[in-house]
Amino acid sequence: MPDVQVTCITKPHPQSPHEHITHLGNPPAWRWTREQVIASIEAKSNTFFVRDPITGKRSDIGVVREAGKAPYLRTYADGVWNNNLLSLNQCPTR
Repeated sequence: MPDVQVTCITKPHPQSPHEHITHLGNPPAWRWTREQVIASIEAKSNTFFVRDPITGKRSDIGVVREAGKAPYLRTYADGVWNNNLLSLNQCPTR
């Protein structure tokens, strides 16, 4: 199971802190839709993570499922969910 670092995200409206993520990536190597990443995590075919640029600390990415909502991705470190994913830069457009 490959361990994959995510270095950027795509949101339809980058300025919104609460906008949902549509794509994740690590250019130029790869760029996947949120749904592809969720499916890969749930199938246990890949693990995904981000690194804090200052501390170098790793936060793993997991799937969050809440009743009545579409599944979404969120990072966690030391057993605590956090928003490290939303703080990533926007992926470059193709």
